[in-house]
Amino acid sequence: MTVLSLAVRDLHPGYFAFVMATGIVSTGARLLGPSWLSLALLTAACAGLVVLSAALTVRVIRFRSAVAADVRNPECAFGFFTITAGLDMLGVRFAMGGHPVVTAVLSGLAAAVWLLLTYGVPADVLLARTRDSVLGGVNGSWLLWIVATQSLSLVAAILEPVWPSQSSLLAPFAVGLWSVGLVLYLLVVTLIVLHWLTAPMTPATLGPPYFILMGATAISVLAGARVLSLPPGIPVVRATAGFIEGFTFTLWAFGTWWVPLLIILGVWRHARRHWPLSYEPTLWSVVFPLGMYSVGTLTFGEEAHLEFMAPLARVMFWVSVASWLLVAAAFGVRFARHVQQPETTAATSPRRRGAC
Repeated sequence: MTVLSLAVRDLHPGYFAFVMATGIVSTGARLLGPSWLSLALLTAACAGLVVLSAALTVRVIRFRSAVAADVRNPECAFGFFTITAGLDMLGVRFAMGGHPVVTAVLSGLAAAVWLLLTYGVPADVLLARTRDSVLGGVNGSWLLWIVATQSLSLVAAILEPVWPSQSSLLAPFAVGLWSVGLVLYLLVVTLIVLHWLTAPMTPATLGPPYFILMGATAISVLAGARVLSLPPGIPVVRATAGFIEGFTFTLWAFGTWWVPLLIILGVWRHARRHWPLSYEPTLWSVVFPLGMYSVGTLTFGEEAHLEFMAPLARVMFWVSVASWLLVAAAFGVRFARHVQQPETTAATSPRRRGAC
């Protein structure tokens, strides 16, 4: 089996987090940074989507058993929701560039993937499991379910002003999915905290996906802000605006509260327990929350007239850019090493050993 075939076979289910992270940082650059940076990141996100889509297609065709194993593994399965979120993050950026038709196409594909995954993954994890409890497989990647759901709410709210004739469909869709995402967040966070309190905390299990604890609140804040910007005369908006605004601020505050704790856990993992700082695909799940926090904070601050949020959003934007560059550099080092020593790198890959 060639090195390329091995890479496709062992493709991480959550690798579309690269598209998510790059797309939202590009959006942040469109709002707060230089336009050339936004265009460069948009190009990288589009290229990543094409390459990853091709690799996933080949993997589904040639390595169906490996894909099925990931779907049935609660530690891996929810990573597939990065496909929906990645498509939607690109759609958001294209909408800001004045290309709503591209956004509609991407969000339509995202909705189809979400519909398949939102029922298929939980059903498969629950009904096809080989152990008595799935709590042992709960991790931060489960929150990608919420991220994908809120990303669809976000694009529906963005597209409503473009096609106001469809507001009777898009507005309830945006509000309804925002509400579903909120309830799912409360449920999944409860499961994660229960897992933390009942299972040993190890450096291996405390990985980058736990940053999605913040990322899920951040995209809920952005989606909530865009829902609040819809015309107040729409019945579903008028009926829920007060609740959405109050809970959006609550989610923003809770997401902000997570930041110091996640930093403490990261220091414990790497400084105290000496977990190596090296590239892994899930590191893009750290970049995404930082970029989303910046864009969500800026947008909600403007919508709710909270002036203190704008400076914080600017600081977090540059933090997200720095983190994107660091992870991209780490990927470059890993890729160069893989080219130079393909057999050694493939043999020691965590995915080769069946881990997520």
